Amino acid sequence: MVILLPFLLLLLLPLPLFLLYFIVRPRPVEIPIKNRHVFITGGSSGIGLALAHRAASQGARVSLLARSLKKLEEAKESIRLSSGSDVSIFSADVRDYDVVEKAISDAGPIDVLVVNQGVFVPRELEKQGLDEVKFMLDVNLMGSFNVIKAALPLMKQRMDRLPASIALISSQAGQVGIYGYTAYSASKFGLRGLAEALQQEVIADNIHVSVVFPPDTDTPGFERETEVRPELTNILAGSSSSMTADNVAKKALDGIQSGSFIVPCNFDGHMLAIATAGLSPQRSFWMAFIEVSFAGVLRLVALFFQWNWYRCIEHWHAKKKDT
Repeated sequence: MVILLPFLLLLLLPLPLFLLYFIVRPRPVEIPIKNRHVFITGGSSGIGLALAHRAASQGARVSLLARSLKKLEEAKESIRLSSGSDVSIFSADVRDYDVVEKAISDAGPIDVLVVNQGVFVPRELEKQGLDEVKFMLDVNLMGSFNVIKAALPLMKQRMDRLPASIALISSQAGQVGIYGYTAYSASKFGLRGLAEALQQEVIADNIHVSVVFPPDTDTPGFERETEVRPELTNILAGSSSSMTADNVAKKALDGIQSGSFIVPCNFDGHMLAIATAGLSPQRSFWMAFIEVSFAGVLRLVALFFQWNWYRCIEHWHAKKKDT
């Protein structure tokens, strides 16, 4: 009995904590999409375009922002043909705050802001030029600051006062670092910190922040990425499965509408979400229970993955030395 006592205490200790959480936890929220303004950056292709199709099909007024006017016009026409909805388009580079601010001002008050733009150049840091590093940080991270800062005043002035949303599209590379993703992971990890702090700043305005963590997604950008990423990256990432842009968009929109802070997209994503929950907000009592209950087990699983990755890296370098 004495031997079992520590295990019993370990099982019983979370109970008062869960009771307290159940009493004071944030209330569930539902963010409506129909007849509301959804503004999507990087919306001319991939996940952004898939999100635009889904939002338009649910009756949202959709605006798209991207660099290529030609692709934006093609996206606008494809949405018109599929849903009958007219879409507003804005050609702008998210790195230019003044241009972004004007586009958002022209678009009008936003109810759901999806910050989706992203660029990726896979390469080991030693071999990567600082211009490429700066390019990824400027588009993925600073571009997100520009878009959100430009949109916030109008989001706070929205007339209906219904729950609003700011969603940042990160990546599973924003939850765990991968060989060859040094700069990209830094830019995507940064979105998590931005989101956690921002949620505290905007919750009083009934604005709910979500961070979506998609896996490899079948997009034109991903096809180009796999052609140039380092051999060792392909070995380490080869075991993970990819998703279609439409499936990612469905998971993302469901998470946005439920006000979830962390939005995983597949089984691996759910495991990573639990393993990296940290101090992130959690609206669901049951997800909080799962996070506490399985955090230790998933840490052990994560260690096995890490050990395997480092063994692969060691063997790869040893093989290179022998050849």
